[in-house]
Amino acid sequence: MKKITIINGPNLNLLGKREPGIYGNEGFDSYLEKLKQQHPTVEIDYVQSNIEGELIDAIQKAGFAADGIVINPGGYTHTSVAIGDAIAAIPAPVVEVHISNVHAREEFRKLSHVSGKAKGTICGLGLAGYSLAIDFLTEQV
Repeated sequence: MKKITIINGPNLNLLGKREPGIYGNEGFDSYLEKLKQQHPTVEIDYVQSNIEGELIDAIQKAGFAADGIVINPGGYTHTSVAIGDAIAAIPAPVVEVHISNVHAREEFRKLSHVSGKAKGTICGLGLAGYSLAIDFLTEQV
């Protein structure tokens, strides 16, 4: 069984409540249950934190224990060199996911300190991006 860790960054604990016009009406906990049903042969671990250092700890831990990581660093995508460095330091492949199309939003969102370190980036496909990332990672490893 493949092991994939999903790591969500700041404010993603508010999915379903936060700006539903951009991020949708579904909370991540209910979506996570759907993901587990869609991928019954994958062990999916989940971490969410609003704290940069905790996200780095989660990347380092999963990066040596999981077969792959799906990460949505939230706002840290655009500001955290340290998260990008943590991804570069681990052997597990990483797919960056964004619910919204960050390239169609504010200019500052077009900079990612993660994309260059990830195997790939999925953005603008809503929560479905997580499932696509899991599909990719389970086929690659």
